[in-house]
Amino acid sequence: MPSGEPHILVTNDDGIRAPGLLALKQACAEIGSVTVLAPSHNWSASGHVKTMHKPLRVQEVTLPDGSEALSTTGAPSDAVALALLGIVDDPIDIVVSGVNHGPNLGHDVTYSGTVTAAMEAAISSIPAIAVSLNSREQKVDYEPAARFAAGLVQRTLERELPEGILLNVNVPALPAEEIAGVKVTRMGLRIYRDELVQRVDPRGRPYYWIGGPAPTGVEKEGTDIWAVAKGYISITPIQLDLTAHDLVDPLKDWSMDLQVLH
Repeated sequence: MPSGEPHILVTNDDGIRAPGLLALKQACAEIGSVTVLAPSHNWSASGHVKTMHKPLRVQEVTLPDGSEALSTTGAPSDAVALALLGIVDDPIDIVVSGVNHGPNLGHDVTYSGTVTAAMEAAISSIPAIAVSLNSREQKVDYEPAARFAAGLVQRTLERELPEGILLNVNVPALPAEEIAGVKVTRMGLRIYRDELVQRVDPRGRPYYWIGGPAPTGVEKEGTDIWAVAKGYISITPIQLDLTAHDLVDPLKDWSMDLQVLH
């Protein structure tokens, strides 16, 4: 664990005014020094973004509890990159992203701004945790998820994560006393039922929404989807190495039969 008080960067993808961000910041402030740098607006389902073709702006803002924070026009992953590249003066010991309004289970991690903010930290060899609350209701209690995340931050700094690994945490939307416990899980199988919605603007030109009902998932024991459905907090270790290692040698046989095109 870093000597002295750890420096924790808190960010999210719901935006600087999101109540989940404030709850996470307040919980983490009990165990270390916290810097908040988050997007100025909602970037849900933004995926892993690196803004390279327009300028990024950062401004000081005041959170509802009166504390100071930083807001950026960039995406969640931009927020982490800005902090690590020098917008924040003091070295950062760990990055925590959340508490997200809604789950990030299974394949959601490829879309999630919450998770990809943590990925940005892992790319820079900084320990990172993404935290989401499994609720889509408008009024939810973020405190149990935030307090659990703060405890996990402390444990992560004590035990250390291997490089290129982040922790994806999903918390049931239950009172703390009703949460069944904690499970270390693997990614489950998400089922999306997206629908293409076509509409016409006032000038007669078509435009499109990708809509449809909320995704479901296969509740296979040992997965994040199963754990949260059973009332457990799910912790899934995610690695940046996406290589299908079992296919490396078989694919070498494929390549022997292919001709190089000139």
